[in-house]
Amino acid sequence: VLWRFVQGRKSSRKAVLLLGLCDAGKTLLFARLLSGRYRDTQTSITDSSAVYRPSQDKSTNVTLIDLPGHESLRLQFLERFKAAARAIVFVVDSVAFQREVKDVAEFLYQVLVDSTVLRNAPALLIACNKQDVTMAKSAKLIQQQLEKELNTLRVTRSAAPTSLDGSATGGPAQLGKKGKDFDFSQLPMKVEFVECSARGSKGEEGEADLEGLEKWLVKVA
Repeated sequence: VLWRFVQGRKSSRKAVLLLGLCDAGKTLLFARLLSGRYRDTQTSITDSSAVYRPSQDKSTNVTLIDLPGHESLRLQFLERFKAAARAIVFVVDSVAFQREVKDVAEFLYQVLVDSTVLRNAPALLIACNKQDVTMAKSAKLIQQQLEKELNTLRVTRSAAPTSLDGSATGGPAQLGKKGKDFDFSQLPMKVEFVECSARGSKGEEGEADLEGLEKWLVKVA
């Protein structure tokens, strides 16, 4: 009975949320997954959603929801859609990562300590985008840097008087295991990293490099 209840709750969550900072490439990635075609994009100020059927398995589908990455909007849109999330794709600009690492970690931290996200434990993919650019950082380096930065945030935030989602729990949720340096394996959800390029090595004329992301979407669909 419990298994059926858990499965029922999971099946009611059909959304895959695309999160990330502005200019990480979420909207182009969203467009490429749906149509395969390149299109010029601009900073989103609202959400976009569409049904996605993986090319490898047309019998399954999920609802892809592209959420704005602007600092003043992203948390309110996350609040609106988080309960429906079966999975989350957190898109990182691999080229600008070194410059943006603190902002990336800050947003990811807010996602990971959210009470609804912790309870539902949706699968999480960190999509290291823009790998077609020579200066792009590898997924392995991005994982190491994020773990280090999240560990620092955890220490500094542990003294905060209220939780980040505003709930009166007497403090923010504990990220990872107390007394140990943070790493992604300590989270209740499965976290994977993939390298991808929504633009592709040939830009507008070529195909995107999204094979790893598409395989992951088949698994979570």
